[in-house]
Amino acid sequence: MSLIEAVVMGLVQGLTEFLPVSSSGHLVLFRNIFGITGSPILFEVMVHLGTLVAVCAVFYKDIWFMITHPTSKQTIFLIVATIPAVVVTLFFSDFIESAFGGSYLGFGFLLTAVFLLVAWKFGAQRGGRRFRDMGVKDSLVMGLMQAVAILPGISRSGSTLTGGVLSGLDRKVAVRFGFLMSVPAILGSLVFSFKDLVTEGMGDIGMLSVIVAVMVAAASGYFAIKFMLKIVGENKLWTFAVYVAILGVLVLCDQWFFHLVFKVA
Repeated sequence: MSLIEAVVMGLVQGLTEFLPVSSSGHLVLFRNIFGITGSPILFEVMVHLGTLVAVCAVFYKDIWFMITHPTSKQTIFLIVATIPAVVVTLFFSDFIESAFGGSYLGFGFLLTAVFLLVAWKFGAQRGGRRFRDMGVKDSLVMGLMQAVAILPGISRSGSTLTGGVLSGLDRKVAVRFGFLMSVPAILGSLVFSFKDLVTEGMGDIGMLSVIVAVMVAAASGYFAIKFMLKIVGENKLWTFAVYVAILGVLVLCDQWFFHLVFKVA
């Protein structure tokens, strides 16, 4: 991976982690475009560190409150919301790793489009409950949606937002809590990948490229969070739905017919 490619991959990660278009899906797509080899999941886990820095920078007050108040309502909800993703990762790790080859990428983007249209429609119809009215059931629903979004092409932020809206939460409450859910999710992915990271390293991907990608991801992720909070308030999720729907169709066409990006094995 060249430094230019590292910058692009970091930018892609930072922007798409918090915009509802699937960061993992875009990383798989651009990895195929650039022909990047090595340890893809390990690289993607490392570059997620950048977005972890971004979310901590924006929500540092919430995160510090949960650290200093481990039995608070918000902390408990966050733990509950994290459980489904942990269970899925433990029992379906082999399938998840194979999915990062891109076989289901087009379908993942199309499913994200469906989720976003649902969130757009229901988010506009309901006033939505505030955080003080949030319950364990709401956090569990959002956690289940996050577990689905482990697969590339399915947006984590879009899925958790949809889960929150369907539970009756206000859009802004759902997206804010969804961003906080990314903290244990990223930390968990680092823990699960630590053994492979130590034994395999980064493959053909140099450490300098990784560092550059992480820094770019942190900077772009910060601005992506701010933009997402604004766009959710205006309920313009349908624009992202159109984007990922078109992208999903293009990926499927390439995989089935053209093989310009996804080569035939």
